[in-house]
Amino acid sequence: MRHVFTGIMAIAVIALSLAIITTPERKVEASSETYRQLNLFGDVFAKIREDYVEEVDDAKLIEAAINGMLASLDPHSSYLNPKNYQGMKVQTRGKFGGLGIEVTMENGLVKVVTPIDDTPAAAAGVQAGDYITHLDGEPVLGLSLSDAVEKMRGLVDTDIGLTIRRKGAKAPIELTITRAIITVQSVRGRLEDDDILYVRISSFTQQTNTGLRKTIRDLAEEAGGDYRGLILDLRNNPGGLLDQAIAVSDAFLEKGEIVSTRGREARDSQRYNATDDDVINGKPIIVIINGGSASASEIVAGALRDHRRAVILGTKSFGKGSVQTIVPLQGNGAMRMTTARYYTPSGISIQAKGIVPDIEVKQSRLEVLENGARRSEADLRNHLANGAEEDSATAEDEVAENEEIQDYQLLRAKDLLKGVSLFAKKAFN
Repeated sequence: MRHVFTGIMAIAVIALSLAIITTPERKVEASSETYRQLNLFGDVFAKIREDYVEEVDDAKLIEAAINGMLASLDPHSSYLNPKNYQGMKVQTRGKFGGLGIEVTMENGLVKVVTPIDDTPAAAAGVQAGDYITHLDGEPVLGLSLSDAVEKMRGLVDTDIGLTIRRKGAKAPIELTITRAIITVQSVRGRLEDDDILYVRISSFTQQTNTGLRKTIRDLAEEAGGDYRGLILDLRNNPGGLLDQAIAVSDAFLEKGEIVSTRGREARDSQRYNATDDDVINGKPIIVIINGGSASASEIVAGALRDHRRAVILGTKSFGKGSVQTIVPLQGNGAMRMTTARYYTPSGISIQAKGIVPDIEVKQSRLEVLENGARRSEADLRNHLANGAEEDSATAEDEVAENEEIQDYQLLRAKDLLKGVSLFAKKAFN
C-alpha cells in the first residue's frame, strides 16, 4: 500500500520542525505567512505525488525543492547531495575526477570561471568566460549547477561532448574531452632571468600555503639568495579555501588587516590580521590577475595592493566577493550557502566589481621584426669584427624566446619588477 499524505498532513511535519528555528545564538519564530507558504508547498508536493503522469521518488522531489530554494538566492548557493558533497571534499584536498574546469551558473547556462592548469579541459582549449550550452548534445538549460557538474563527471578515459558559446565566436564550438583524474598541484614556480622568482597559484587547496613557502624557499636557494623580487601569478585562479587565501596574504605582510567578512548581523563580522612574517623580506612583488581570477585570489590581490605591498598588473578580476559556508545536513549531504561578503583592508567590497589592476595589461601576441626597421654596423659588408668571440643564437634559443614572448603579461611584469628593483636599490644607496 502506497502512503499518500494530504497537503496539510505533508506540511504538518515540516511546520512543526520549523515553528522555532534555532541556530547558534539565534532564534527565529515562524510567522503566520511562513506557515501559509509551507502549507502551499505541502499542497504542491502532495498533488505531484498523487497525480503526476509517472510515479516520482519522494527523496528526489525534496532534493529538487531544497536545491531550487538555495539556487534562487544567488549563483553560488546550492544543495550538495551525499555524492556531490564527497566530491567537493575530495576537490579541496587537491585531487578529483572530471574535466578540470571551475564553473558557475549564469542565466541558466554553465559559465566557465576558469580551466585548471594541465587538465583535459585546458588542453582542449576551454577558456574562462565560455558558456557551456549542451552536454553530449543535451541542453544545459533547466539543469541545476550540481546536476550539470554531475554530468560532466564520469569514469576516467570516457568522452563527453561540450557545446560552447564564446564571446566573439559566430558559431558554437564543439569539443570532445576525455575525462581524467584531476590532480591539482596548486603551486608551481621557476626562476625567470636567473634572478626573478615566478610563482603560479592555480587554486587554493589545503596544500597551497605549505606549497608556496616551500617553492619560494627552493627558488631563493636556487638563485643563491640574491634575487630581484617575486612575480605572483593568480591568472585564471578560481579561488578555493578562505583560510589558505589568508595564509598566502600573511606570507608577505607583517601587520594589518588581510580581509574582513560581514554577514547579515553585525556580530557575524570577522577580521583576519597578518602576523610578523614576510617570506621574501620586503622584496618587491608583482601580482598578475585577469578575468578568471576569482574569490580567494581576489582576497590576496586586494590585501597586497591595499597595503602597498604589491603592484597589481593585468586585467580586471572576476568579482566574486562573497563567502560560502558548507553546512553538513542529515543524510550525509550538505548545503553550500552564501553567509557573508568579504572586504579588502580598505573596506571595499569587490562583489560584482572585481579588482581593477594598478597597471592594465591585456594579453597580446607580439610579432618580432627581423633586423628591425634600420640597419646596424653589423649589417654592413666587411664590417670589423668586435674582437671578442661572437654570440650565435641557436635554434633552441630562438624557440625558447618565441615561447616566452607569447605571454605578454608576464613579459611586462618582469620589466616592471626589474624597474622597481632597480629604483629600490638606487634609493637605498
